Amino acid sequence: MTFRKKGSKNPPLLSLEFILQNHADFVACVGMFFVLGLMFEGTAEVSIVFITLQHGVTFPAAEAEAERATAPKFLYHYGAKDLATVFFYTLVAIIIHATIQEYVLDRINRRMQFPKQRQGKFYESGQFSVFFLVSCIWGTFILVSENCLSDLTALWKAHTHNMMTFQMKFFYISQLAYWFHAFPELLFQRSRPQELSQQAVYVGLHLFHIAGAYLLYLNHLGLLLLMMHYFVEFLSHSCDLFYFSDEKFQKEFSLWAIVFILGRLVTLIVSLITAGFQLAGGQNGSSDDSAEDVNVLAAKIAVLSSSCSIQAYVTWNLFNVQLQRWMEEDAPLQAPSVKKKRIKGRFCRKGMENGVATSN
Repeated sequence: MTFRKKGSKNPPLLSLEFILQNHADFVACVGMFFVLGLMFEGTAEVSIVFITLQHGVTFPAAEAEAERATAPKFLYHYGAKDLATVFFYTLVAIIIHATIQEYVLDRINRRMQFPKQRQGKFYESGQFSVFFLVSCIWGTFILVSENCLSDLTALWKAHTHNMMTFQMKFFYISQLAYWFHAFPELLFQRSRPQELSQQAVYVGLHLFHIAGAYLLYLNHLGLLLLMMHYFVEFLSHSCDLFYFSDEKFQKEFSLWAIVFILGRLVTLIVSLITAGFQLAGGQNGSSDDSAEDVNVLAAKIAVLSSSCSIQAYVTWNLFNVQLQRWMEEDAPLQAPSVKKKRIKGRFCRKGMENGVATSN
């Protein structure tokens, strides 16, 4: 994503340039309509659908006691109203993106004075670093609070009656909203045509996997794999930021490429073991146990194929980035040598001409 540079003169009202420069203000105004709708009785019911989580179910006290709970539990499942909630938080993601861009990344760029060819990658790595760091902290807190790390069986078992807790659903809604907001940001940030398809595939793969885990009720397994993926991506973009600030970190980036590949392999192994063996093992269990397991053959195939596809794609993308950087480093080294050969050849020709003239 390239940097959206503001001109010195104000563009014409309602022109494309005006909309691109002030898109965050327009989005904030749209979001305020939904917030202000909560203040009026006639529009409160519609605004709640956009702002709060929908499709909640309250479990009776008898079922709560059976699950060793001290109070009735309020859980959620997914439905069509989630689209409205995702839309509202997509607006919120656009506002947060613009805030980080203006008050953090722009100030760093003015101080470091990056060249134009690196500004786009710097802004992209800066935005992703913040998002991946916040998501890792948030997702780890959910895994610990729901005892997913102590009870590994929760990774391949759906929640009671295919439900999810408030924090789990809100996390997935926020993730979907963030990756949906990335599509209009490709326009707002004026991505170059050669980068547009690559960025669209990158965003689409994340949406596909997050939505798949959400719709198949593989919430805990999807969250664990997502945290592993986000942690590797966070370190990758952090290394990019260090590399942009000083090229002496190139060796550290080369060492990081090995860590990057190892992280992909660990993620792939966990997904294969969990989806391939544990989910398939539920077919041999009792009917009660299998009712809580995700044992649909199509779901297992989708989990395995999607895990393999995204790991292969991001690894291939890393190879391309690393190869491009090696070529950029070799270019300035080859240019002086060619120039030196040309100068040497010119001196040789002059020497021969002088020798001929002297002999004559």
